[in-house]
Formats: sequence, structure tokens, C-alpha cells
Amino acid sequence: MVSLGFVGLGLMGSRIVKRLLAAGYQVSGFNRTRAKAESLIQAGMQWKDTPREVAQAADITLSMVTDTAALSSITDGPDGILAGLSAGKIYVDMSTVSPRLIRELAGRVAATGAQMLEAPVSGSVSAVEAGTLIIYVGGDAEALERVRPVFEHLSQKIIHVGGNGQAIATKIAINLNLPIQLVALFEAVLLAERSGIPRAAALDALLNSVAASTAMKYRAPFILKMPDEVWFSADMMQKDIRLALELGEELGVSLRTAELVNELLITAKEMGYGADDFAVLFTVVEQLSVRNEA
Repeated sequence: MVSLGFVGLGLMGSRIVKRLLAAGYQVSGFNRTRAKAESLIQAGMQWKDTPREVAQAADITLSMVTDTAALSSITDGPDGILAGLSAGKIYVDMSTVSPRLIRELAGRVAATGAQMLEAPVSGSVSAVEAGTLIIYVGGDAEALERVRPVFEHLSQKIIHVGGNGQAIATKIAINLNLPIQLVALFEAVLLAERSGIPRAAALDALLNSVAASTAMKYRAPFILKMPDEVWFSADMMQKDIRLALELGEELGVSLRTAELVNELLITAKEMGYGADDFAVLFTVVEQLSVRNEA
């Protein structure tokens, strides 16, 4: 069995490592804050002091971090992942970041003799824990076959979309839909509620109508009760929408609805909701409606 490394043990990464340990893999790990890794260390993960040490110890190194800047911070420099790669190794980044950075990183990884895949995922905490993520893969098909057994412990479906940068583009295209769909639903719920229909009843009606989507059914109930742990914050979603807008500008694609949602997400941050789950957009829509009434 190949040895694995994982850099970035946050909400998603920690749960991925937990599943890989349960599957019998030897996993080395690093996180900027070691305290967040203590439960994984107790479960058998081997702690490493730098991303470079993780990559040196592993046949396949995976990472999942918050944004483009964070990815650069764990890959670059004398203690970065690239410094620990060598011929025959594979590096897999699972973050949602700039496609341009992924393409540039893939070239630098190749210069070490290693191979790089990007593998962003669809699905949040519950999907990780159930092993039902959808994994979108960009990069060499042969490298994917070497990593596939690892991915199969995490996912219900693996989709190879093309070369480096194309899986990230796919994930960005998916994510720009999520807040757009939810805002439309939230406006509909608010309209029904102002017509005298209880919020829960309005939501139930909409989620059982032809208008409902998987994304809506997955997250819209948060407007009735937010989860105890934030799965994906408004700040993180605004980061992804910004990536979509940047990619749209690069490719000459007009993204008008994404621009409108970006404005709402910026407003959420200004209202102090940036760290809340992005379902807080319902509160933003509601409060903006109150302002308009006034």
C-alpha cells in the first residue's frame, strides 16, 4: 500500500485523513496549527514539522487549503511541498484556487520528476464522512490511475475532466451556481413569508417543487437552523465567486448573476456575517428588504 501525506488539516482535510487512516493507509500530515491535528495524531497519523517533510515521506502527497495564497505558502520555499518532491512521487491538490496557479504549479512539479493532479471536490462535511464526494480530476491519466484507489475511499464518483487547470475550472463553474440558486430560493421564501405563509411551510413547499435542486435541498434548511459547525462560510464562497469572475474575465465570459451574488456576499461581510455559513445570504436578503421598506 502506498504511503500518503496530507497538508491542510482543516474542516475537510481532517475528515479526509480520518477516512484514509481508517482504510489502513500510513498517513503523514502537517497543519499550520498543530493543535488541530492532535486527534489525528492519536488516531495514527504521523506528524511532520513542514510540508517538505510530508512530501519526502509520502508516495502521494495531498493538500487542501483555503485559497490561492495559502496554496503558494505550503508549496513554495525551502520547507514547501515542492522541495520534498522527487521522481516517481505524485502531488494532488484538492483546494479551490486559481486555475492559472495550478497550471504553473504543475510545470514546477514536473521539473522535479514528480507528477501533479488537481482534485477539487463537490460535497461538504457529511459527504466526506460518508465517503460520497464527487472528485473532479485534472492532469495525467496515468497518474490518476495510481491515485484512484485512494480517491475511491473518499468518493462515489471520480470524473477526469482533462489537463491541469481544467478540474479547477469545472469546480469554479459548479460553485458559482450554488449561491445564485440559493439567493433565488431565499427571495421566493421571503416573498411567500411576506404573503403570510410561515417560513418553514414556504421552504417545504419550494423544496418539494419543480424549482428545487440538490444544492437547495442540501443547504436551504439552514435558514431554519444553522449547523453548529460552519461548513462553508460567506467569506469562502465570496472567494470562489471572485475566482469565477476572474476566470470569466480571462475567457471573455459575462457572468452577470455571479456579479450580483458577489455584491450580496460583500454585503454579508460588511454586515458582520462573513464567518457564518453562506446560507446567511437569506438574512442579507431579508435585511435589505427591510431597508427598502423603510
